[in-house]
Amino acid sequence: MTDLKGKVAVVTGATGGIGFAVCKRLGKDGYTVILNGIKKEGGADQVAELLADGITAEYYGFDVTNEEEVNANIKMIGEKYGKIDVIVNNAGGLGGRQRFEEMTTEFYRSVMALNLDSTFFVSRAAIPFLKKAENASIINYTSNATWNGGGPGAGVYATSKAGVQAITRAMAKDLAEYGIRVNAVSPGTIDTPFHAQIKETKPEVFASWKNSIMLGRLGEPEEVAAVVSFLAGKDASFLTAETIQIGGGQALGI
Repeated sequence: MTDLKGKVAVVTGATGGIGFAVCKRLGKDGYTVILNGIKKEGGADQVAELLADGITAEYYGFDVTNEEEVNANIKMIGEKYGKIDVIVNNAGGLGGRQRFEEMTTEFYRSVMALNLDSTFFVSRAAIPFLKKAENASIINYTSNATWNGGGPGAGVYATSKAGVQAITRAMAKDLAEYGIRVNAVSPGTIDTPFHAQIKETKPEVFASWKNSIMLGRLGEPEEVAAVVSFLAGKDASFLTAETIQIGGGQALGI
């Protein structure tokens, strides 16, 4: 375990899949890990698992698309610990599929809120507390969809993630004077429970995903967590405004 005693990392959307893998890794690194989610029971279970593994962890239940909830909870966290060292804006998702012609304004706004608004709300609320930390870092999540426009019905998801790509660079410029680094990761297709139904009901589709990846397999949540750990740490102290692809070459296509 790295000597990071007293350092605090906040991970949004942390109760499953990649988010929980990130919590485990940062906890193993020595951070006190603050898990965010909207499922109280799931949060309690995940915290219990981390505590049993010797990791200091807490759960804060709030909706990252709700500005007031974000502001109140990030303030509570920052004031309790006196600072925040790392923000991992992991919360996000596809939100469903609608083509633009029949897309409702409600759907458009919900997907933009889940991916882009949440990144803005959480980061903005945390900045005063990140300023109090040494080697503070924000890590956002973008997507291959940023470049390829997304699959059928995922156009607004691609649009929201392109916004995350832009806000990552913009915040990096804005916060550099305070020594706060801002980077992003772009996971490819990662083998999480999110894909379990497709794996079981449409194995041919699942196989096609693997065939589109240069390394011939899906990624593991722990492989994303390892890159997040690197970006948060001192080995990445001269890295900001960057996006790291974690997709086995998937972005290039084969």
